[in-house]
This record gives sequence, C-alpha cells and structure tokens, in this order.
Amino acid sequence: MVIVVRAGRYIDGTGADPRRDVNLHIDGTTIVKVGGDAPRDATVIDRSEQTVMPGMIDCHVHLISNPSSLEERIQKPYSFLVAEALKNARTTLEAGFTTVRDAAGTPRGVKQAIERGLFPGPRLRIAVGALSQTGGHGDARFPSGVDLRVPHPEHPLTVVDGVEPARKVTRELLRAGADQIKVMTSGGVLSPSDEPGATGFSPEEIAAIVYEAHAAGKTVMSHAQALQGIRNAVEAGVESIEHGIYLDEDTAELMKKKGTYLVPTLVAPLWVTRLAERKPGMMPAYAVRKAEEVIETHQKMFTMATKMGVLIAMGTDTGVGEHGTNAEELALMVKLGMTPMQAIVATTKTAAACARLGKLTGTLEVGKRADVVAVAGDPLADIAVLQQAERITLVMRDGQVFKQLAD
Repeated sequence: MVIVVRAGRYIDGTGADPRRDVNLHIDGTTIVKVGGDAPRDATVIDRSEQTVMPGMIDCHVHLISNPSSLEERIQKPYSFLVAEALKNARTTLEAGFTTVRDAAGTPRGVKQAIERGLFPGPRLRIAVGALSQTGGHGDARFPSGVDLRVPHPEHPLTVVDGVEPARKVTRELLRAGADQIKVMTSGGVLSPSDEPGATGFSPEEIAAIVYEAHAAGKTVMSHAQALQGIRNAVEAGVESIEHGIYLDEDTAELMKKKGTYLVPTLVAPLWVTRLAERKPGMMPAYAVRKAEEVIETHQKMFTMATKMGVLIAMGTDTGVGEHGTNAEELALMVKLGMTPMQAIVATTKTAAACARLGKLTGTLEVGKRADVVAVAGDPLADIAVLQQAERITLVMRDGQVFKQLAD
C-alpha cells in the first residue's frame, strides 16, 4: 500500500532550500518517489499546512537513565529500569526522534523488543556499557566504598586498567551486542572521583580499544571533555567526540582533517543545574559545581567549532535531563551560531552519518527509509517549534505511523 504525505513545506535534510507543496510517496518501509500526484488508491496524509522533514536523530542518549536522586536510584531493581527504558523510547519517538544512539546503559533486549515491534521506539544503536579507567568517569564507586554498578549478565563490568584488560572488555561489549564502543577518555561532571579537565586512559589503552572495535566493523565514541583526552581519542581514530568541552582550535583542525564528529550535548550541564534548582538535593554538590564551571567554556567551544566547520552531529545526553525534551538542543545550537537549517542538518543527515546510518536514513530521498516527521509550524523561522510535542503531528519510522494528530 502506497502512502503519500502531502507537505506544505518540505525540508529534505540535505541542506537544500525548502520546497513548497511536495508529495512524498512511501511504499512499505521506503521512500519511492518525491513529487508528483498521489495515485488514486494511495492513502493520503495531508500536512499541506505544515512542515514535513526527516525524523530527527539524537546521537547521545541514555534511555535507561532518568533524572533521579541517589536514593531513588538504589531503590529501583534492574527490571524496573528496563521498563522505564521502554517508556522513554516511546516518549523519544513521539517527540519526533526516529533514531537514537544510546551511549551506555541500555541492553540489547530493549533494542530487540523495539525491532520486533513489541514496543514502540526509535531505531537504536547501542553501546551497552562504557569503558572507564579506575577512578574515571564511569567508575561508580563512591568514597564510602559503595559501588552502584553490580554484575549483570547483559552488562560486562567496564572499569579496566591496562591494554589487555581494555581489549578483553571491549570484546565482551561487542559480544553483548554493542553497535559502537564507548570509552571515557576524560573525567566528567557527574562522576564522583574526577574532574572534566582530567585525562582518562593512556594512548596505548585507547588504541587497543579502537583496534578491537574496528576489527569488528564497529565505531568508537569517546566521552572526552579534557583537551588531552580529546586529542588522544582523535589521534587514536575514535569516530566521535562526545561533549568536547575543552576542545581547542588545533585539535578542531585535526578533527576536520580526520573527519571526526563532534557531538556537543550543550543541554546536558544545563539540566544538571536546572534539576538542582527544581529539586534541591537531587544532584550532588560536586556535580552542580562542575556543571556551573563548564557551561561557559562548553558554549564558546561550540561556537568556535561551528565557525571552523567541524562535523557536528546533534546529541543531548538525555537521561541526565528529561526524555522527550531532546529538541531543546537545536535551539541552543542556533543560539550559539548555527542557522536553523544547519541545526536541522546536524540532527538529520550529519547525525545519520555519525551513527553510520547515512545510507539508510537522515534525508527524505528516494531509496531511504521513510522516517518522517510533520510539525505544525516553520522550524526555519522558529526552531523552538520542534520542542513542542503537541506540534509534532506525525511521526513515521520505517514507513509505519507511530503518531498522528489531527492536522
């Protein structure tokens, strides 16, 4: 059965100028034609007063995580977290995000449940876990000795030291279903034992991790906030730098040369301070301090990277903040130097390429999967319309309608 989506304003995700009054033809999972009249027997979805664009892509989420206090976290059994992840997947999809790259925590079973149609959700690329050195970002052991990470058959223990242990756990993550490997090459905001400016892992350890991922045909994403941690990751061949707070111009030039993506997650530290204000005590004092210290540098880095032409793929670190609010990142990207069209391309075509899905999705072109969103409004005039769930009136993934509000 052919479905035709009538677009009043048509943004194809390539960066081309929007077009008016375009019919998008879908057969099964795939876009088969752009333009032309609708066949008589086609099912027509009329969005002739709205904007039709590719489904959005978030390159950094944590579906299994939610904003919560330490007390709340320790009260939840793992099975409950999986149920929350499935709920968060649906919320994310209904916000217009048809693909996400999960940056650790979500197990293979959640991905399989969505793929098999048991639950609605976006297309998933999962990391399963994240490699951390002892005392690094990802080591959940607190000064008291309490460790929030417990052994689980779907989650290898990922705190490692040394080349061979790092190599072994990378292979364990691949066995557990990782689509990409995540490595912490610097400290971070939420971790109890380090600082964002601290370097994580030696170049030799990172090289072993990258080698094992590439040998399996997978990519590597690096949590990298410290300059040296960013530099080490880029030189080792990591495909994407997550956060990139202390990135400098020299390393940005190296990223351009090597085609390394920056996934900035501008909204993440804002959520830390926001939650601390809304619910005092939810966020540890050390995390609030670190978030406040990095926000200005983080935003200046993004403006610099945008001006220099670094490849930027949209990502949010959602799970630190509330699921379904992902599109706030686009407004921040525009505020800090991108045009609305650049922000949309970063969230569609470039994000798909970063997730190694560029041949499948990211643009509304013949042969691509029918991942389609309609929004009541013009995001090129006001990018903030994408943040309003009630204005996302149509969400299709793989040609299937998951959300359809009255036009």
